[in-house]
Amino acid sequence: MTAFTPPSSDPDVDVDQLLQMLRRKEQTWVDWGLACQQLQKAGYNPQQIFEATGFEPIQQNQIIVAGQVYKNLVDKAPESVLSYFGDRRSDILYEFRILNQAERVDAATTAADKQLDADDARAIARAIKEFYQLKTIPEGFSKTPGDAMAHRCWHYARQKSDLQERSRLIGQGLKFAASDTARDQLQQLLSDFTIVKTKAAPRLPFFRLESEEELPRLMPVAGHLPLTMEDFKAVPVVEEQEPFGIVQYSGACAWVPVPGWQVILRAEDPVAILAQAQDLAPDLPKPTEEVLVIVDRDQRRWHEDCYFLVESAGSMQIHWFEEAPEQKLFGQVVLVMRPKRVLDEDYTKDPWQIDE
Repeated sequence: MTAFTPPSSDPDVDVDQLLQMLRRKEQTWVDWGLACQQLQKAGYNPQQIFEATGFEPIQQNQIIVAGQVYKNLVDKAPESVLSYFGDRRSDILYEFRILNQAERVDAATTAADKQLDADDARAIARAIKEFYQLKTIPEGFSKTPGDAMAHRCWHYARQKSDLQERSRLIGQGLKFAASDTARDQLQQLLSDFTIVKTKAAPRLPFFRLESEEELPRLMPVAGHLPLTMEDFKAVPVVEEQEPFGIVQYSGACAWVPVPGWQVILRAEDPVAILAQAQDLAPDLPKPTEEVLVIVDRDQRRWHEDCYFLVESAGSMQIHWFEEAPEQKLFGQVVLVMRPKRVLDEDYTKDPWQIDE
């Protein structure tokens, strides 16, 4: 990619002031989260913010998300809850990101009342999410964060044959239970040792990428040759996000995935252009086929062994030059990709022929 240049002309963001506040850890974590968010919108990525302030990317994400949760509490939660979370405990609010606004207020109030740690906050967030979505509230429990957590503990305790683990879950449920009826349901398990078996959740289909070629590179498509200079210049510079090469772009643009071959990975600013193979090499045998031309806009130095993208007669064209040309070069062709070959498309449409 091309080198990053920090923005300096946005009148709404005082970049230097935000960076200084983060470096000195002035104000509260809520302000830090807002500052990180503003810096990212101004063009800084998390790694650059880390290098300038010491806030690691994972910490930036936590305080930005937790700050959004805190914002949901401002008009709904009691002042005591806002005060409890105002100076610290962003890790607690971060766990409530999976909840809607009303559920966040309930969860934060409970977390403040019971002074929960991050593990308990994660557990009660999951309990609320699952319990509040039930069509029918289970007998003996009420639609409150405490009873949601009590029901979660009751549910899992009934599946345990190990008495120590069973007792631990019952005790945890009693700690959170908000109603007497929920406590009764849990206390009944102290004398009823019936094991209720449930279906085990299936294993998630995890798969790890083992090579760079398995992770395609996403690049913008400029259009089809012949191409105007305006269309070519309108193609955005792409900045991928690790580890999966995610691309964010709000404008209107076509995109194409290309295998992660080394020649593609080495390209700094690749752009894809559609063309007919015979337009590039007229001596190719017919019938012609459509190909994808990958041009690296970062490589503009002439070399006798390379093809380049140039402007000629008002349109963009691919040319080879025996000697260094006087005209401006707009990028080097690094790859021309043909589509996957199908020997006989009509033949493969008949299943009985494939079987034979």
